[in-house]
Amino acid sequence: MPAQGCLAANDWICGEYLRSRGQELIDATVQHVWITAASVAIGLLVAFPLALLARARPSFAAPVLGLTTLLYTIPSLAMFSLLLPLFGLSAALVITGLVLYSLTILVRNIMAGLAAVPEEAREAALGMGYGRVRLLWEVELPLALPALMAGLRIATVSTVALTTVGSIVGRGGLGNLIADALQSFFKAQVLTASVLCVLLAVLADLLLLGVQRLLTPWTRIRGTRDIRDVRDTSTSHGGGPGQGGGSGGGASDGPSRPGSARTGTARVGSVGATAGPAGVTKAGG
Repeated sequence: MPAQGCLAANDWICGEYLRSRGQELIDATVQHVWITAASVAIGLLVAFPLALLARARPSFAAPVLGLTTLLYTIPSLAMFSLLLPLFGLSAALVITGLVLYSLTILVRNIMAGLAAVPEEAREAALGMGYGRVRLLWEVELPLALPALMAGLRIATVSTVALTTVGSIVGRGGLGNLIADALQSFFKAQVLTASVLCVLLAVLADLLLLGVQRLLTPWTRIRGTRDIRDVRDTSTSHGGGPGQGGGSGGGASDGPSRPGSARTGTARVGSVGATAGPAGVTKAGG
């Protein structure tokens, strides 16, 4: 089938659609990106003080987590209907709903990351004269970054998907194209807009993963040291009976090696990275 006839044939893959509707696709993608970015950014600004409040006052932890989880269980259509009297048919309606959905993931991961900071690191910083604010920004937050970034990645990917629901009020980015195409079963538009949504989610996740690696270099250092320790241990064990002393030394080299960088930041980076997804398993499900 010639390319110029694929629109008339309503093919799933159609180059003519991409050429003739390119600007429409760009506009929808730009709207999708800025709604997602604004929602995640505002959600992070709201979730951070909530997590700090829940940590400072343990009696507030259960109500905060319970409320954010309850908000996440509300269907999107019901959520937008409840917010409609306040914001009308506007982008603010969609962004507010997406912010409320992101809170359960972000709050849990921020709390998990801060809880994973070792007490000895806090005590050492306080002994050096750090105040509470400086302790938070210079010690606790850097150590909590793996869990925080894990939650941010999950919330971003989830928001990319949920943004499409905003098509019910005409503010759904690529979701607008999908909704319009489904009414007439316009195959090329449905497929193209859906693929772009998936690509946006993948690119956003990779971008945040790159930022996480830049902000947490000690996790890469830890991984390199662990590989080196394994290699040293394997070499020592493979040296034969005459090198039994070397085998023992290699086997005990990793755990017995002192140093705050290894027992503090590296270990917490590992704990925080695993605590993030575990903290949002229920919400994601």
